[in-house]
Amino acid sequence: MSLDPRSSAAESNPPSALRAAAAAIRDTLAEHRRGLSISLAVLLTGFGVTAFGIAPLVPDAAELPRRTITESVEPQGLASQLEALADAELALRRSETTRASDTADSLLRRLGVIDAEAAQFLRTDRMGQRVLNGRPGKMVSAELDDEGRLQTLVARFATDDDGATTAPFRFQRLTIERGANGRLEAKLETAALGSSTRLAGGTIRSSLFAATDEAGIPDAVAVQMAEMFSADIDFHRELRKGDAFSVVYEALTADGEPITWNQGSGRVLAAEFVNNGKTYQAVWFGQTDGKGAYYDFKGESKRRAFLASPMEFSRVTSGFSMRMHPILQTWRAHLGTDYGAPTGTPVRSVGDGIVEFAGWQNGYGNVVQLSHAGGRSTLYAHLSRVNVRKGQRVDQGQNIGLVGSTGWATGPHLHFEFRVNGVHQDPLKIAKAAETVALDASQRPRFAQWAVAMKTQLDAADELQGVAGRGE
Repeated sequence: MSLDPRSSAAESNPPSALRAAAAAIRDTLAEHRRGLSISLAVLLTGFGVTAFGIAPLVPDAAELPRRTITESVEPQGLASQLEALADAELALRRSETTRASDTADSLLRRLGVIDAEAAQFLRTDRMGQRVLNGRPGKMVSAELDDEGRLQTLVARFATDDDGATTAPFRFQRLTIERGANGRLEAKLETAALGSSTRLAGGTIRSSLFAATDEAGIPDAVAVQMAEMFSADIDFHRELRKGDAFSVVYEALTADGEPITWNQGSGRVLAAEFVNNGKTYQAVWFGQTDGKGAYYDFKGESKRRAFLASPMEFSRVTSGFSMRMHPILQTWRAHLGTDYGAPTGTPVRSVGDGIVEFAGWQNGYGNVVQLSHAGGRSTLYAHLSRVNVRKGQRVDQGQNIGLVGSTGWATGPHLHFEFRVNGVHQDPLKIAKAAETVALDASQRPRFAQWAVAMKTQLDAADELQGVAGRGE
């Protein structure tokens, strides 16, 4: 076998041969750059096709032999773990709700704080005093060191400190913090409440409030449901044992914690009530103009020209019928409806109208009389305070006075009358027959999508109620 002399030369003098070969390749690339680029691309494509052709020949992973490896892992000893904890700086957190009887010492004691300086700060600092001043029920959380010394205290409460949580649903956050200099400092800020959606349901056994209490539903939600269906159901006289309801409502939170004031509830988003075998449904729908109202799932408004009651859901003590007069002790026609309520309870207009009379009227005591469209008028008597004046225009739901016992009244209550062309009518019947407010046609496509989503959640609430009833 003969050898190529050039191969022998290359082997005898590799560096010189490599330099000559590299120079030849460089010259060739310079001369035939375009052709070589195309050839290289074709060559790589061929490799790609070959790769796809070979891939199926790779063994199935499921058929490969398996091997189990067992290895003992020894945890750190308890002593070393305790030593690490001892070296770490621990921050303990506890939460409480303020009580009417609280002092700075009693609140801090429940929070586990042992800090005379912090107690003095709550007693004397103008901002710190707000933790205990005002209404009880503030949500308070504290962070303390391992010696019980206060590091941070945060109190969360309603913006106006009267328990209200109306739009835009905000709360106040009071933070007391130990600064870098070791001294306590306080700051107050306003923040937006968060919300989550809750589903619930129940069955009437004795009353609406008893059923909602049993289901863990806040009273504020029960009141809203009664308002939503007030034109369909007389909750004072028409409830039946076995009636059932499902509800979807907002649960409000402050910094992620469920609020304790106003029972932590926001707006009812959707509800279904089965009364005496008949089903009523309502869903809240906010329109693009920022306003909103309740509608049934066909898009018919639940809002009517007149509310069924001049007060939020309350106890009717005497309806539109014959009765024994409490003072004259004779049978007389009672041409109105009496609502028992504590003195100072707000009274609202049942419809848009104009104040026809505001003042004292013999046995009725303090009275407000409103005139409405279509020859209709309403009268509100025995008020402790009148909040409107003659000739003033009022809107449906507007506060016009406060419950009292002025005139011929044996106790605090509201006497309410409804007249059509001067003739007394049963207010509940008028409310049920009153005209509704229609949904704008341009809003219907968006309403239809929202209604489907709410109906799905109501069905889920109904299923939860069924599961709870079966004890599952």
